[in-house]
Amino acid sequence: MSKNIVVTYGSFDLFHIGHLRLLARAKQYGDTLIVFVSSDEFTQQKGKQCLLPYEQRAEMISGCRYVDKVFTEHCWEQKIENIETLNVSTFVMGDDWQGKFDFLKTYCDVVYLPRTSSISSTFVKQSMRIIANIN
Repeated sequence: MSKNIVVTYGSFDLFHIGHLRLLARAKQYGDTLIVFVSSDEFTQQKGKQCLLPYEQRAEMISGCRYVDKVFTEHCWEQKIENIETLNVSTFVMGDDWQGKFDFLKTYCDVVYLPRTSSISSTFVKQSMRIIANIN
């Protein structure tokens, strides 16, 4: 019997309920959920700065009960190779990326899941800055 393998990618900085819900919903699409966590270097290339280092972000994701395997995302271009090598059946991302990964439909199903409203790592970071400035 063939397993349905689901994959998603992200920085997962400041792990929050939106991340947890995305992973829980992604897992519903298959038997195995593989998560690629962006390296610190790749995150910087994307113009972002993570507060937590890669090792801690990857450890938190690997500790999530919905996640079966965690690997490192080093660059945009690795997705096709990952999908082919791991025999991925479904690629899942938040709908803030709607349409950006449609080119992967040649290799697997592509699903964009609704984001959890009112929470994001950016929102948490902005809130922390506001609180720090008040104190």
